[in-house]
Amino acid sequence: MPQFTSGELEVMRVLWKHGELKPVEIQRVFPREIKNPALRSVLAILLEKGHVTRKQNGKAFFYKARTRQESTFQAKLRELADQFCDGSVKSLLFNLVESEKLSDDDIRQLRKLARSEPSTSKKRGKK
Repeated sequence: MPQFTSGELEVMRVLWKHGELKPVEIQRVFPREIKNPALRSVLAILLEKGHVTRKQNGKAFFYKARTRQESTFQAKLRELADQFCDGSVKSLLFNLVESEKLSDDDIRQLRKLARSEPSTSKKRGKK
């Protein structure tokens, strides 16, 4: 899967959260100001890369995420593990846990997760 630039990822987050939108609707809910030509450029790139689909309804084009958020999340985790932890997801996890200030409730949830079945814990990790 091709990596997203930060701008592409911002657009994808909007589409994942809000579903199929016209560019003007994306602009309305975008986390920062983005000019129409810049947004259309990012959308064209995402379309070319196969991350979004586009359909025309009347004069308007609607864009929808094609690449799933979960697969992007998994790819980013793998990338972090490769870059910082010699490919070890376990090491990445340990580093994340050690670097965070976890509440007692967070620790209880982690213990419960560690004791649960693998298929159950995979479902919980996806959003």
